[in-house]
Amino acid sequence: MATRHHARMAVVSLLYAYDLGNGNTSEHADEILEEKKIRNKQKDFALTLYDGVMENLEACDKAIVEHLKEWDFERIGTIERATLRLAAYEIMFGELDSAVVINEAVEITKAFGSEQSPKFINGVLDALSKDSSTSSE
Repeated sequence: MATRHHARMAVVSLLYAYDLGNGNTSEHADEILEEKKIRNKQKDFALTLYDGVMENLEACDKAIVEHLKEWDFERIGTIERATLRLAAYEIMFGELDSAVVINEAVEITKAFGSEQSPKFINGVLDALSKDSSTSSE
């Protein structure tokens, strides 16, 4: 049975496909999730996350860019950008504690990204999280 971690990994895959120019990813999200055996509550969770990221893509990207140190947003790897977008959305608009979101993003990056990716993802999201928590107080 799929877990929320599996659902998040599937969402990163959807965002990755979108970023590669597959603009019709939303139309095929159900099929892609079914293929990855993401069903029922986890499917609903994944679709909610994916739709949320897509609806708030500009805000997520802006928040990420604000926390990049000496990095150009367009030079970030596609998988890392997809992971950052999902985590930024969850930090900014979700209910979960930021530490849990960051840990999930780091774990996803360990599975999909390069050796240096987890440290990079952690640094950007930690800065975003700290900034997000001070602006919401």
